[in-house]
This record gives sequence, structure tokens and C-alpha cells, in this order.
Amino acid sequence: METYPVDVDPGQVVRWIKAECETAPARLRVTARRSREVHEIPLRSETHFGDEERQDLTEIETVATLEIAPAHAGEGWLLSVVVEDEAGPRISDGESGELEQRIDIGTFQKEFIRPGRGIANVFAEVENEAAKAHIARLVEAIETNRHG
Repeated sequence: METYPVDVDPGQVVRWIKAECETAPARLRVTARRSREVHEIPLRSETHFGDEERQDLTEIETVATLEIAPAHAGEGWLLSVVVEDEAGPRISDGESGELEQRIDIGTFQKEFIRPGRGIANVFAEVENEAAKAHIARLVEAIETNRHG
């Protein structure tokens, strides 16, 4: 599979997909999830934390992913909107590791597609030239707000 970035506004993709799912729900398979990764604060000179302060703090990163695929998996393409939001140092609540949760499109849009929420990117994964052409047509439909 070839993966490449797609130059389209992530917010427009989410708005279009939400509307498309309301008009033709069986055409696409759409899934959304968010995961939270909790890490210890690394020892860096610019943070100016002592050992005790570092023990009480964790660094939290939230990654939200919206995946759009054809209803029939054999078409060989996937379009993803990925939002990475590094919350920075927080007081440790005893949790560690990674927590993943499925969410709906509305929650994805409300929580992650807004100014200041993080870095949002759109990526395509294709198996062949036909799938690449399908992604190009899909992106054109999204940009022109055309629904099937």
C-alpha cells in the first residue's frame, strides 16, 4: 500500500463525510477513535523540572483518527484524518500507557476539528492506480461539496 498526504482541509473532509453519511450511509465505512498516550516527562534542560516535580507530572498526547473506506473493502483505498494534540505536562493521576476509545463523527468534529486543538492532517492509502484515481475523485467531491 502506498501512503501519501492529501492537500485538503481536514474540517471540510469531516463536514462532507458527516453530510454524506446522512444522505448515503451504506456507501462508505466510517470509523473514528481517539487514543490518549501518557508518558513520563523526559529529562530535558529546557523543562527545568527536578526529580520530584518530574515524578508528579506526565505528558499527555491525544491522537484522534477518522477513517473513511469504501463499503466494499476490495476497492483498495482508505482516507484518514489524523489530529495530534499534545496537551503537555499535567499532574499525574496514576494512569499510564495508552487508552483507546471509539467515538462517533459528531464527537470527532466537536472535539478535534477546531482551532487550537492540535495538528490535523489528511492521508490516503491506496493499493493501485485505480484506487488512487478514486481518492482523487473523492477529494474533488469533498472540495466542491458534491454528494452522491
